[in-house]
Amino acid sequence: MLLVVSVPIPFHLPSISSADTEAVVSAMESGWLTSGPNVRKFESRFAKTVGVEHAVAVNSCTAALHVALAACGVGPGDDVIVPTMTFAATAEVVVHLGAAPILVDVDPDTLSIDPNLAAEAITDRTRAIIPVHYGGHPADLSQILDIATSAEMFVIEDAAHAFPASYQGSPIGGIGDVTCFSFYATKTITTGEGGMITTSDAGLASTMRSLSLHGLSDDAWSRHSPGAAWDYAIVRAGYKYNLTDMAAALGLSQLDRAIEFRDQRAAIADQYDDQFAGVPEIRPLVVRDRAGHAWHLYVIRLATDGLTIDRNQFIQVLNAEGIGTSVHYRPLHLHPYYSERIDQSKRYPHATRAFAEIISLPIFPGMTETMVDRVASTVVDIAVNHRR
Repeated sequence: MLLVVSVPIPFHLPSISSADTEAVVSAMESGWLTSGPNVRKFESRFAKTVGVEHAVAVNSCTAALHVALAACGVGPGDDVIVPTMTFAATAEVVVHLGAAPILVDVDPDTLSIDPNLAAEAITDRTRAIIPVHYGGHPADLSQILDIATSAEMFVIEDAAHAFPASYQGSPIGGIGDVTCFSFYATKTITTGEGGMITTSDAGLASTMRSLSLHGLSDDAWSRHSPGAAWDYAIVRAGYKYNLTDMAAALGLSQLDRAIEFRDQRAAIADQYDDQFAGVPEIRPLVVRDRAGHAWHLYVIRLATDGLTIDRNQFIQVLNAEGIGTSVHYRPLHLHPYYSERIDQSKRYPHATRAFAEIISLPIFPGMTETMVDRVASTVVDIAVNHRR
């Protein structure tokens, strides 16, 4: 009797084509490896794609958030409103600037920041708000923008998950004051490590570009282009956050397939939705009508009250069946660094409960219908077999 062993399905696999490889090799063979012509081209095309005038390429979304906050003047004594359901980077950059991240609970349906709770958190120290487009689903930007305008604070969108996404028909990237994207290995397009900052404000763009490279008045590409002057000036204390030309070459190639990738992820999400319909123990997150979802993540919530196993045990069974998963995220208020520093009288019931219930399932270009069916059917079987 032959033993049939199923091939493991990873949580994520980047889609790297021969064109991607050729683009990177061409950049390496050009002799220009650091920020140069590919970076400028990538910035220009990305800005056009999201409908803004200015884009600044950096080496991570963390760097993008840091530079954006710094350019907006955030510093000691300031508060920045941040959803507790997010990755560490969203809040840690606030801390690095000497400001205080003010954690806010989330909408239980989408796990994006609750605008009403954000409004309640505003004080005379509040300088900015960072809505996170969780999983690729845009936050409620209309309400957030109204709140920010009234409070005279900046809106810096954490769009690490949200390319290409849209809100009420407008691309994410040009709605708030600044938008920050990620091109990490697991993101919707990748440069390995990398990020992009977009804005329609020329002054902010100039400051962010300077801050991203030591506060220089001119970058290396500008200074070493034919006929350019060698000299430069330090105009502010900046950082070393520039993107390499090799990474930008990969980004340009990936950008050609961004919509194709998004459509493939959307088709996977639809297949999951169909298979989970009518299974009360499995509840996918809600998609609002206003949202053009990027589908970076496909997150389910388990109705754990109806199961004999908890979320962690559910994941263990999935892993034993060769299904890769992740959890996005342990809320910030449940990490020691923040729990030791926040007002303990504050409660975050929606994020706290969600953390005990959520699982992120595989969703990446290249997944076949058979693979998606195997993931979905395994999830359903586990739920059915462990019903109370």
